[in-house]
Amino acid sequence: MLSLRKLVLLFGIATLVAIVAVAGLIWHWDGRQVQSSAGEALIGGPFSLTDQRGARVTEQDFAGRFMLIYFGYTFCPDICPTSLTVMAAALDELPEAQAEQVVPVLITVDPARDTVEQLAAYAPLFHPRLVALTGSEDEVGAAARAYRVYYHVPDADDDDYLVDHSTFVYLMGPDGSYRTHFGIDASPEAMAEAIGKEIAASG
Repeated sequence: MLSLRKLVLLFGIATLVAIVAVAGLIWHWDGRQVQSSAGEALIGGPFSLTDQRGARVTEQDFAGRFMLIYFGYTFCPDICPTSLTVMAAALDELPEAQAEQVVPVLITVDPARDTVEQLAAYAPLFHPRLVALTGSEDEVGAAARAYRVYYHVPDADDDDYLVDHSTFVYLMGPDGSYRTHFGIDASPEAMAEAIGKEIAASG
């Protein structure tokens, strides 16, 4: 049987381990629910896609401006239109000088149906400055991996299918770095407030 002294010692060690573990979780949590390495979020990176005008676009085309990015698709019946509407309303909530610094971006997760023509008809329904991007399956897949976005296009015999996908809206900084993200329950007001703070903090 363990002595009282050994029990106290073991309890102390277990407590110390628990404190270190919790401290580690708090350190990596950062209120943003993202993985990090050396203090940097592992979200974002290079991409090469085609916009709704047929022009090739890379992340370098947005250098110097904030990007508000959503991965979705035009045939989505509910979540995608809701998220894009909130994005657009958040931009309208911002002072004009701040709003002009933010580019709203939709990257499709359904490139087979979301052609350039389809995106050209869809994007203006939400915001006049919305940039809608598509590409080959490999190009879309590479962009999704860079932003840690999950999506799954089911095998289907016709065009009547739904795509399962992540629903976060990402805010990326002028240098392409991850700043924060918003869940499906974010309001336009809360999104605008967070964006405004990030813009102000960037100087």
